[in-house]
Amino acid sequence: MTSMTDTTPADTSDREILVTRVFDAPRALVFKLWTDPKHLAHWWGPNGFSITTYEMEFKPGGVWRFVMHGPDGRDYKNEHVYVEIVEPERLVYKHVPAPQFQMTVTFADEGGKTRLTARMLFESAALRDQTVETVGAVEGLKQTLGRLGEYVTHTKEGIR
Repeated sequence: MTSMTDTTPADTSDREILVTRVFDAPRALVFKLWTDPKHLAHWWGPNGFSITTYEMEFKPGGVWRFVMHGPDGRDYKNEHVYVEIVEPERLVYKHVPAPQFQMTVTFADEGGKTRLTARMLFESAALRDQTVETVGAVEGLKQTLGRLGEYVTHTKEGIR
């Protein structure tokens, strides 16, 4: 008698936030803009936010510590721990402070353009929903990618 094991991955769509955007730039550039604190300072966060990076050790197990400064004057301490880095294709990191989640960012080459997919995976659907409702995570991620898009354009034009 043969036993078959189901290896189909569990459906996590109820626990995730998924946003995709195509940038008119090579993926090596988009990857660099996502991983270099000199560039992150120009675009990271939703509209009206700025950041100060205190530490970035860009390697698996390394930590990125930074503060997001909100337009309302509030500061939000953040810490990411890198899990996986496959340059220029994929980043996986854990967002350590509440709300905790794992972010997977893929950078797919599309004929000189880059399809970036950002996937935030939460422990539960309830935590995902709470994060969407209390901090506007979906809109915040879309705005962040919008700011990255503007920065990509300026960087390609040599303005920065």
